[in-house]
Amino acid sequence: MESAYQIAALYRFASFSDPDAIARDLRLLCAGLGTCGTLIVAGEGINGTVAGSEAAIAALVAHIRALPGCADLDVKYADSDEAPFARMKVKVKTEIVTLGAGDLDPANRAGTYLDPAEWNALIADPDTVVIDTRNAYEVSVGSFEGAIDPGTRSFRDFPVWFDGFAEKLRQEGREPRIAMFCTGGIRCEKSTALVRARGFDEVYHLRGGILRYLEEMPEADSRWQGDCYVFDERVAVGHGLKAGDYVTCRGCGLPHVRDTAHECAADGSGVWPHRKQGKK
Repeated sequence: MESAYQIAALYRFASFSDPDAIARDLRLLCAGLGTCGTLIVAGEGINGTVAGSEAAIAALVAHIRALPGCADLDVKYADSDEAPFARMKVKVKTEIVTLGAGDLDPANRAGTYLDPAEWNALIADPDTVVIDTRNAYEVSVGSFEGAIDPGTRSFRDFPVWFDGFAEKLRQEGREPRIAMFCTGGIRCEKSTALVRARGFDEVYHLRGGILRYLEEMPEADSRWQGDCYVFDERVAVGHGLKAGDYVTCRGCGLPHVRDTAHECAADGSGVWPHRKQGKK
């Protein structure tokens, strides 16, 4: 039986000279199509998650792909029997994903894309520095073997962390290859533009993020350890995008392994993230 709603999670870094005009057209289109969800438009591109009938989503995606620089729009699809969002919002913001590091021009200055097999080869090289660009509570659920955890609570914290890390590398006389990754690709793509702006040339990121890697890479060949935190009711997924054993704490909203003890930060204890027991 066909699901009532198709969900499309999408983003594209592109150079928009008039994001307000693009947003106005999208509002009119989405109203006519009856979609729900959120789209964020900025001078650096578009990002969002929307839901509607299969025909409506196809029409919306086709419209976005016709925008300047958006022919290769990254879209991930899912299905739902119920409306996943209450209404449709199209917002104009300074950034489509907030890093707060000024104009980095990710559309033209991002690092080199790598597909999963290429990624495996690169991160297997001990001379490659692998950086997880996600927040600490996400990293606690799982990450790539040998990846550096910046320990950030917000993506806005990443530039300060990286500047300190870059200074340490330079003091050691190192300018290594840097490989970066995130859940769906948007944060690591923008982070590579930051790293290149800081003077590093050999910078790479995982195309489609962890989710595409877990979907495409056979588990026997995988370098991923644990599960991947996701921002929906599944909480975390493993290879083949199968739901993992994590649940969300009702007190503080952070993930923990089902039926295991954890320390909740909502009581003011300052413990963050959870102390988990059981499998990682």
